[in-house]
Amino acid sequence: MPKPAEATPVYDLEEEKEQILSRYRGLLRAVRGDRTTDGTRLIRKAFNIALEAHKDQRRKSGEPYIYHPIAVARICAEEIGLGVTSVAAALLHDTVEDTDLTLEDVRDMFGDTVCTIIDGLTKISGVNWQTDSMQAENFRKVLLTLAQDVRVILIKLADRLHNMRTLESMSREKQLKIASETLFLYAPLAHRLGLYNIKSELEDLSLRAKEPALYHDIEHRLKKGESVRKRFISRFILPIREALEKEQFEFEIKGRPKSIYSIYQKMLTKHVTFEEVYDLFAIRIIVDSKPELEKADCWKVYSIVTDFYQPSPDRLRDWISMPKANGYESLHTTVMSPGGKWVEVQIRSRRMDQVAEMGLAAHYRYKGEEEHANAMDSMLNRIREILADPGSNALDFVNDFKLNLFNDEIMVFTPKGEMRNLPAGSSALDFAFDIHSQIGRHCIGAKVNHKLVPLSQALRNGDQVEVITSRKQQPKAEWLNYVMTARARHKIKQALREQKRKLAIVGREAVQRKLRAWGAKLNAENIAILADHLLATSPTDLYWQIAREQKDLDAMPAPAVKNGRLILPKGVRPKEERRLEEIVAEIRGTQGSTLTIGDELQSMEYKLSPCCHPIPGDDVFGFITPEGIRIHRVNCPNAVQLMSNFAMRIVKARWKGKDSVEFLAGIQFSGIDAVGIVNRITTIISHENNVNMRSINFESKDGIFEGKVMAYVHDAEHLHSLVEKLRSVPEVRRVERIDH
Repeated sequence: MPKPAEATPVYDLEEEKEQILSRYRGLLRAVRGDRTTDGTRLIRKAFNIALEAHKDQRRKSGEPYIYHPIAVARICAEEIGLGVTSVAAALLHDTVEDTDLTLEDVRDMFGDTVCTIIDGLTKISGVNWQTDSMQAENFRKVLLTLAQDVRVILIKLADRLHNMRTLESMSREKQLKIASETLFLYAPLAHRLGLYNIKSELEDLSLRAKEPALYHDIEHRLKKGESVRKRFISRFILPIREALEKEQFEFEIKGRPKSIYSIYQKMLTKHVTFEEVYDLFAIRIIVDSKPELEKADCWKVYSIVTDFYQPSPDRLRDWISMPKANGYESLHTTVMSPGGKWVEVQIRSRRMDQVAEMGLAAHYRYKGEEEHANAMDSMLNRIREILADPGSNALDFVNDFKLNLFNDEIMVFTPKGEMRNLPAGSSALDFAFDIHSQIGRHCIGAKVNHKLVPLSQALRNGDQVEVITSRKQQPKAEWLNYVMTARARHKIKQALREQKRKLAIVGREAVQRKLRAWGAKLNAENIAILADHLLATSPTDLYWQIAREQKDLDAMPAPAVKNGRLILPKGVRPKEERRLEEIVAEIRGTQGSTLTIGDELQSMEYKLSPCCHPIPGDDVFGFITPEGIRIHRVNCPNAVQLMSNFAMRIVKARWKGKDSVEFLAGIQFSGIDAVGIVNRITTIISHENNVNMRSINFESKDGIFEGKVMAYVHDAEHLHSLVEKLRSVPEVRRVERIDH
């Protein structure tokens, strides 16, 4: 029976026209601060061209497409603090990719700067099967332009933020992919650039897309306790406010709740419930100080706060004396309130606060263009260094780059007392490469605080490090396991490739000798035929394998040669070595098809991934590998990386329905030890819920017990009912599902 034709949606064009003008006026108000007549003219020109270019386009929600570039431009002006050039580029950011406008048109109308920014924001078109990840290629392209102009990435972040705010109109699969990409790269990047508000919102919106029930539960709990929190904050700050007024400070005090995502992360990493997350909010004290008095004033405020409340000595963070690499300056302390609650207090000047809120863009307000460029130099130089290497593939590049986006940093010192910032967890080898790439290459060991340590030794805050080198030392493949920083990984890989190239020269000479012996011509065609026959991925790979004696040309029977050309059959790959695109095409079938778990699959197998143990009822997806399909839970620890980097290898998956098959799941619980507690718990698991246990483990110490059970359940509902039953035991304080 034919499907009924879908009704064409009806739009109120006059109402939309009014909306577009209203949003445009709002945008102009947002850039009013530094807008000249020429600036207004530039924005109007960009707006008119974008409006014309996108006139026939609509977003998935049905809205006119032009709403999106206006919103992105407004975020750039209002929330990041960018100027007129960036606003114009933001209005035009999708024109080259989605309309008939070309980069040359943009260059003719707006000049080289806007054109470079737009080029950096335009995705790579077409699908290239030679790369593992299109997302990685696109991100690499953005970063290539970032090395020339930081505004590319700032506009990209504004674009991503608006897409996340309007994500609900997308399909569930698209939502998961975009949210995973955001968590994997864009939120850490916003953090690295000092855009804390944008970073927090991106994380919250990603969590809302990935785990809506959990997000809304935390949101509801925060709202429920809001009035109690407000009363607590006003009582807490009252004596501080009076003391600051007495000292004649000009100041502002804010009490802000932690972001939903950061509360979720605390619950996850510390294995606590919402009620046990003690620092649900932070107090921020912002003082209006002259530049030369900022540091002294902040310490005076710290002194006043600690006059009233006892500080935790190990929770003091002084980022005023030693700012973070992204320019963040603030004094953080955690103090004990009269009600027995720990409260985080952040103390900073007005300038520090604006830099913290708006990140690197805020430097424009306080420093000249030249100084601002210098503040960015160290980060951009490292990116340029990685980009300068043509040998790294896009996925390696993105993973290496991500290593530079760490939240926590440590400060270590050279023997002469020079300070170096490194990501937490960096090794002595990372430090060696941070000093100089040649020192890293020839490093054989290090002295930390005058004691000899191995290369893999993790450094701690305040360590003094002396590197020991030898000219004979060369980088080894296992060094990649010792290092954390992108610079060190990049330099080691570069050195290993150089070694491989030198080895390949030996292999090339062996191939040339053999071709002469066979009477074949020494040309690229014959080398390609030989590489194909021996299943090498490239001529270099062929040379390398021969030099390493993985392939033996002497063992080959002499091939036929016709007119100097080798006559050799193509190498036959074993079935499991089929190219990934063939596997993808076989499984994906028609676009948008769904893998049903439980159905017979013709020639491909699927397995439930051991990293997250999915069970029927879980929200899952399929990930295609050369060995078959792996089924993962959407909230699997590896899901973010898989979805953000390999969208082409993700397939939708759903469970076939109720089945008699049993699946292994893990539960962890803890509480107050009592007589008969083990018996009560095992009775609930085995008898009341008819669950077959594979293993059970109990440990008791100082009146507290911890237990873990691996049991077979039918589906997520069965597991949930078991968890709820265990929670009903009075002595049990915490029950949670575990992956292993």
